[in-house]
Amino acid sequence: MKIETSKDAQHWRAIAREYADEYLQPHEVEAELNDGVLPQEITSRNKKRAIELGFTAIDVPKSHGGLELPMESQVALWEQLGRVTNALSWCFAEAQEWMFDACSESQIEKYILPMMRGEKKDCYAITESGPGSDLTALEATATRDGDDYVLNGEKWYVTSGNLADFFWFQGRIPDDNDDVLFLVDQGTPGIEITATPKFSHTYAAHHPTYQFTDVRVPASQRVGKSGDGMAYMHSWFRHERLMIGARCCGAAARLIEEAMAFANERVVDGVPLSEKQLIQVMLADSATELYASRLMTYEAARAVDRGENVKVLHSRCSMVKLYVSEMANRVADRAVQIFGGRGYMRENVAERFFRELRVDRIWEGTSEIQRLIIARSLLKRGLDEM
Repeated sequence: MKIETSKDAQHWRAIAREYADEYLQPHEVEAELNDGVLPQEITSRNKKRAIELGFTAIDVPKSHGGLELPMESQVALWEQLGRVTNALSWCFAEAQEWMFDACSESQIEKYILPMMRGEKKDCYAITESGPGSDLTALEATATRDGDDYVLNGEKWYVTSGNLADFFWFQGRIPDDNDDVLFLVDQGTPGIEITATPKFSHTYAAHHPTYQFTDVRVPASQRVGKSGDGMAYMHSWFRHERLMIGARCCGAAARLIEEAMAFANERVVDGVPLSEKQLIQVMLADSATELYASRLMTYEAARAVDRGENVKVLHSRCSMVKLYVSEMANRVADRAVQIFGGRGYMRENVAERFFRELRVDRIWEGTSEIQRLIIARSLLKRGLDEM
């Protein structure tokens, strides 16, 4: 299924596909049957190769030694990494452009550039049990005390917390009634894991619950100025929602390919399963929805590259996440059905994606939240301006 992309995007697509096929995909079942964990030498090899290929620097400005790839090329790369289950592509950290706008030079040197070099990994202490990902209703606090801030609050679903070196912690300053971001080192006194829930997917990266109790950090760990935290989190959300769309396109493509190959080989009543019209309908619907999803995702990426209005981009990235994540879930469901009993086995790619893709309709804002964002933009700007 070809769509028109730049030569640069095609270049990175080929690099990422080779990496996914040779370094990651062969270890999916092994990871699935071992709590998502691969032997350390394999994980280290995969991380080393990703760094060599430049994956940790794709969104880093050239002024800081990065590649500063167009968003179209980044989507092409992550689409191919999305073909792999068990989050095996999470073996490397990703320094993002917004971090260089948000952080001071000393913070960039201490935290962000080490991410680009593969020396540090981050995690996000944002979500809370009550407001969830509603950043306007955060309950965690950051109180000034001399040259320090004192952080308090409970944070849920801190993805990769068990593998991270530092947190992005978001809380509210009570006196200012405003939000703020902090960089907090793992191991700082007062940080405690209170739960490590088991989830449907089988990832080496966990999603613990953390309690921050009177965690003291220097004022120099504060990111930006009062009110900046919301803007930077919106930048992060736009990036992540677009890349969720890219990964879901890759996952759907692999599912269609695997289901089609099986249907061609499986013989029922003396003919290949693929000749059954109801199977053809499922494959046709899946291919059609994937085509629409890829067009939407790549056009949103190009809109970012064109520098279009950030508020319009915010709603477009929400459209991508909404439609493409739900598309991938439908494709996964059909693939399980085509595989039949085999599709219910954990060794089968359809079964793994059936579980793993479900969360893409939830994290970084649920499908319902995306619909609200889209509707508000539509009512405010009208259809022609979206």
